[in-house]
Amino acid sequence: MGTLYIVSTPIGNLEDVTARAARILGEVASVLSEDTRRTRVLLKHLGVSTSLLSLHEHNEASRVHAVLARLERGDDLALVSDAGTPLVSDPGARLVEAVVEAGHDVVPVPGPSAVMAALVGSGLAAGGFTFLGFAPRKGRERTAFLERMADSDHPTVCFESPERLRALLSDLAETCGEDRRVAVGREITKLYETFFRGTLAGAVSYYGESPPRGEVTVVLEGGELSRKPDAADTEAARVLAGALMDQGQKSSQAAREVARRLRLPRNLAYEIVQSLADAHTEPES
Repeated sequence: MGTLYIVSTPIGNLEDVTARAARILGEVASVLSEDTRRTRVLLKHLGVSTSLLSLHEHNEASRVHAVLARLERGDDLALVSDAGTPLVSDPGARLVEAVVEAGHDVVPVPGPSAVMAALVGSGLAAGGFTFLGFAPRKGRERTAFLERMADSDHPTVCFESPERLRALLSDLAETCGEDRRVAVGREITKLYETFFRGTLAGAVSYYGESPPRGEVTVVLEGGELSRKPDAADTEAARVLAGALMDQGQKSSQAAREVARRLRLPRNLAYEIVQSLADAHTEPES
């Protein structure tokens, strides 16, 4: 039976391809590629003429049977994404799951990763980290995404398009507080690689004056662990929440501000704010 290799490829600089990756790409029967045009550039650079087969989000399901059949007859295949480590916010997970279930070997060939490059270049402490993929554009999913980043006590890494970067940074500043540190890596490993390192407020200002281009990876500093609240904390939260709501803040905004200022669990802040909001709307007897 054949083997499926999961091969990491350069995220920009072709010099970053590993010797093992180059060898595997030259030895397999075919390379499964998210964008065959981009992968062909890499193979040409390596002097490799391996055949290419497209595998992307629109045809992944229909490719599974054909890939399994080739592995069954003994073909070794390689899976690559447009750049970096496959399956990290890229197609292929469904295929790999099917290959594993069918009993074929799946072998990772590690190498470049925008996530790891941004994290180690961020200057932010990273005893652990969380990767969240691309930021949702709107609705409850986006709110939950922002709150997950805000509540993490270790760095979180995400991808964002350059067109929506400033909006994400603004939303994070509102959710986390403007002083939370952030690093934004742009065009990592490429000729015009840049890193912004500073506060969320500074990042919003910087990218308002200098709109980014190219691939963007965001690393947000972890927040401080919320303290276990006591009766005094709860009373202080009620007073602050009431003041914020009297100033016209919406319940969700007031809750975020209470949690941030008093370092309280976000769910407790929401409960306190909601109890005050409910009390204000109760009909008089």
